[in-house]
Amino acid sequence: MELRSVDTPRERPAPAGFRGRDAAGVEVSRTFTRATVVVAVKPHCDGCREFVSGEAWVGDVDLVVAAAAEDDSWRDSGVVIAPELWRDLEIRSAPFFALIDPARGVVTYEGSAFSAAQVAGEIASRLGASDSPS
Repeated sequence: MELRSVDTPRERPAPAGFRGRDAAGVEVSRTFTRATVVVAVKPHCDGCREFVSGEAWVGDVDLVVAAAAEDDSWRDSGVVIAPELWRDLEIRSAPFFALIDPARGVVTYEGSAFSAAQVAGEIASRLGASDSPS
């Protein structure tokens, strides 16, 4: 039996990119060009800590760490404030992740994010030829 953080992932449209702000308030924009995991984080979240701290990402895909609102705990981190990205990916709470396949323009997998190793393990079998890292 395969363990996973959601019962049935919902494949659905994904945005081609996003706009947001970094912790200093500088605008950030990005287009998704290869498989990307978006991890939604919130303040005071144990499951989010590893992603917010900038510890090494173990996946072989791009990583975006996004918050829905500003918080002092995002200072000196790679977190982007991108509430519209949460909305576009239909993320309702954190910690949560969504795997984007930009070639198809869809979210191909999703679930609760407890650690980088767990997320990387869950998405490993979902990466197909169109999601393969370049």
